[in-house]
Amino acid sequence: MRELVRRIDAATPPDRDRAVDALRALAILGVVLGHWLVTALVADSGTLRAVSPLQRMPELAPVSWTFQTLAVFFFVGGQVAASGYASARARGATYGQWLRARLARLFRPVAAVLVVWTAAAVALFAAGAGYDTVHALLKLVLSPLWFLLVFTALTAATPLLVRVHPLWPLAVVLYVDLFRFGLDGPAALGWINVAAGWMVPYCLGVLRARGGLRSRTTGLVLLTGGAAATAALVLCAGYPASMVGVPGAAVSNLNPPTLAAVTFGLAQCGAALLLLGPLRRVLARPAAWAAVALLNLYAMTVFLWHQTAMIAVTATGLLAGRPLSGLHTVPDGTDWILARLAWLPVFAGALLVCWAAFRTYEQGGGRTRGGGRVVRVHRAGSGAVVERA
Repeated sequence: MRELVRRIDAATPPDRDRAVDALRALAILGVVLGHWLVTALVADSGTLRAVSPLQRMPELAPVSWTFQTLAVFFFVGGQVAASGYASARARGATYGQWLRARLARLFRPVAAVLVVWTAAAVALFAAGAGYDTVHALLKLVLSPLWFLLVFTALTAATPLLVRVHPLWPLAVVLYVDLFRFGLDGPAALGWINVAAGWMVPYCLGVLRARGGLRSRTTGLVLLTGGAAATAALVLCAGYPASMVGVPGAAVSNLNPPTLAAVTFGLAQCGAALLLLGPLRRVLARPAAWAAVALLNLYAMTVFLWHQTAMIAVTATGLLAGRPLSGLHTVPDGTDWILARLAWLPVFAGALLVCWAAFRTYEQGGGRTRGGGRVVRVHRAGSGAVVERA
C-alpha cells in the first residue's frame, strides 16, 4: 500500500489541481450516501416497494441539503471538460477524437449494468416475482442513469457552452418556473429545465476553466446569494424544502429541476470554490491524494452499482424470515434512522463486492505479464485520475 501511494503521488503532474478531483469524489460519495439514507425497500405481503423516509419524516429535509451534490459534479465536469477540450485542440486533436476519449469510459460500465439487470429481471419474473417488485428494483437501479444522459449531452456541447454565460440558462429556469407555477402553465414546460438547470453549474465550471471565478469573494457571493435565494423560494414561494424528489409530493425540486434546485446548486458551487484551498493543503499528503485518486478511478463503478449493493443486502435480509428494522420496515421514526445508519457499513461491504466483480468494465485489464501493476495519472477520460496498465 505504501508503494502504491508513493507511485500515485510521484506520477501526478505537479500542476494538477488535486482539489478538483476531491470535489468530484465528494460529489460521488454524496450521491451514494444520499440514496442509501433516503431510499428504503419495504417488504409488504411478498412485495418490495420503494419508500422514502422524507414522506413520513419531512424534518429530515436537511439530509438532502447535505447529500444532493449533483451541482458540484456538473461544476467539476464542466471545468474538466473545457480544460481537456482546450488541451486536445492545442495538440491538434479533432472534436470527434476528444469526445470519444471523454465518453469511452461511460459506455462499458453502463452496458454491464444493463446486461446484468436485464438478466436479473428475467430471472425474477421466472421465479414468480410480481411486476411491482421488479419495477421498483429496476427503477432504483436505472433511474440514476438520467444523470449520465444529461452529462453526456452537456459534454458533447462543451465547444458551444464556452460561449454561454451561466446567467443565460439561469434566466431560462426562472422564466420556465414563472410560467409553470406563477401563470399555471403546462407542467411539461418543466422538462426544459433538465437541460437549462444543470447547464448552470456546468457553465460555471467552463467559466472557471477559462480563468474566471478565481477570487474568494466570488465563492462567498455564490454561497450566500444562492443560499438566501433558496431560503426565500422555500419560505415565501412554496418550493419544497427537500432538494430530492419525495414520492407523492405535488412538486419535486429535482424531477425536473426547479429554480430552487438551481439556486441551491449555486450555493454548492460557491462552497466548492471556497473549499479548493483547504482541499489542496490536505491533498498535499500522499495518502489522502491516493484515496481520492483511487475513488476517481472507479467513480463510475461506484455510482452505477451502489443501488444494486443496497438491493442485494435487502434481498439477503429477507432470508431472516422477518422484516429487519432499517432494512425492510417502514421509515417512520428515530429507530429506523438509527438502524439504517447501522446498515450503511453492510451496504458499503456489498458495494465493495460489486466493485471487485465489475471494476474491469471501467478500466479493463490491469495486470502486466509479470503480474505487476503500473499506475499512471492522466487528464483525459471522463474524470479518472489514475489508470492501471
